[in-house]
Amino acid sequence: MNDAALETTDAPIWARREAFPPAPPGWGWVDSKNQQHPCDSLETLAAAIREDTQSKVCLVWTPSRPQMVVPEESGELIEAIRAARTRWSHDDLDDAQHKMRWLGLMVTAMVLYTFYRATGLPALAGETFPEKILPALRATIGSLQIGIALLVFTIFAFIPWYQARKRAAELNNWSETTMAASVPLIRFEIWLERQNAPVTRFFLGLMILVGIAQLLPSDGISAAGLVKSAYRSGESWRLLTAPFLHGNIVHFLMNAAALLYLGKRLEVFARWPHLPLVFLFSAWIGGEASARWVHAPSVGASGGLMGWLGFLLVFETLHARLVPRSARRRLAAGVLLTALIGLLGYRFIDNAAHAGGLIAGMAYALIVFPKSASAYRPKSTTGDRILGSIALAICTAAALFAVWKITAP
Repeated sequence: MNDAALETTDAPIWARREAFPPAPPGWGWVDSKNQQHPCDSLETLAAAIREDTQSKVCLVWTPSRPQMVVPEESGELIEAIRAARTRWSHDDLDDAQHKMRWLGLMVTAMVLYTFYRATGLPALAGETFPEKILPALRATIGSLQIGIALLVFTIFAFIPWYQARKRAAELNNWSETTMAASVPLIRFEIWLERQNAPVTRFFLGLMILVGIAQLLPSDGISAAGLVKSAYRSGESWRLLTAPFLHGNIVHFLMNAAALLYLGKRLEVFARWPHLPLVFLFSAWIGGEASARWVHAPSVGASGGLMGWLGFLLVFETLHARLVPRSARRRLAAGVLLTALIGLLGYRFIDNAAHAGGLIAGMAYALIVFPKSASAYRPKSTTGDRILGSIALAICTAAALFAVWKITAP
């Protein structure tokens, strides 16, 4: 992104010069905690980038620019950036390959052991062997433990390995031109990370509060989860309490990470009132879909979070100048990844709630937001703030009611 693009005011906020703070004298860099690190020369700054092993360098400043910029915007640092990216790529690929090997061996061992148990070994002998193969294969394929193991392998090994391989391949064609092409997405992500999103953090606080209550020696899912028989008996409030409960710590952590990213992105660009409104609407529709298509009890914020994802997909398409195209493609990739995970874990993942929430969020954006060619973020109206406050109050009451139901004697 060149200086002329930064000068224009007819650009999204993350692309303007004032998106980042004014540059102090000399050279230096800023870390992810917004701490400044002055350098005595360009060579010292380049060395800091080359030696950056944890992606700490978010912004840099030099005497030639009045504002801080992302490192990729400074042609003087191209070789240092190339060296840092090469090392990151190799480290990520080595780590991913290590996880692929060990988790792959664990999954293989589980498959063989499950098959072994299903065939009735060591009683296998002679003519009984072919008769036991097909039932054993069906039992292995249908095993819940194998499904969970494959899901863990996909999320924590295969996907990181694929992404690391892709980044390594991209480095083969890396140049100053490709570095410049990556600037909009990098500026967008760093600018977004630096924004304040209090309502998103409040939502995370509600999830943590209910999660703490679930640690008590009680059956939280039966008390406040979407138990279908109880829902059909008239306990419709479970549609609102279940989204704040989670099945286990991995479920909670994955949803918390999604909440922080999607929530901040929605709150910053579409404004805060739509955060609770979309969540409430999507969680409700997702819960209704789950009640009709899934018999097992359901918990988790996934319906509301998928609503946020669907909302952002449509909203950012309608307001195409607000975010880089590559950032919108990442949202679409998130939908495909969720579908893959849902396919692998269909026995224990509530795909009906995911699909219902996604469609609800997309419909909300289509109904509420008209298409716009403006690069400016839409402003919230008084009506938006009133409805958003009501929705936020309902979500808060639902979380507190869930805690009460879980802790009630």
